[in-house]
Amino acid sequence: MKIFVKVKPNAKKESLKKIDDMHFVVSVTVPPKDGKANRAVLRVLGDYLQIPPSRLEILTGHTSKLKVIAVH
Repeated sequence: MKIFVKVKPNAKKESLKKIDDMHFVVSVTVPPKDGKANRAVLRVLGDYLQIPPSRLEILTGHTSKLKVIAVH
């Protein structure tokens, strides 16, 4: 399954907004440096989906705000 995510780094608080079954907006408090924001996005999304972040993989958008994430 693929999930499409728009990331908002450097937010005041972490949040997740579900647009539809496949599209989400994830706000994280960490800056987009050294992969910290990517790890935070996977953690927040994993918490929401109730799966470990290790089951999520960023397919495209490693350096972009728009990401495609696979759920394994």
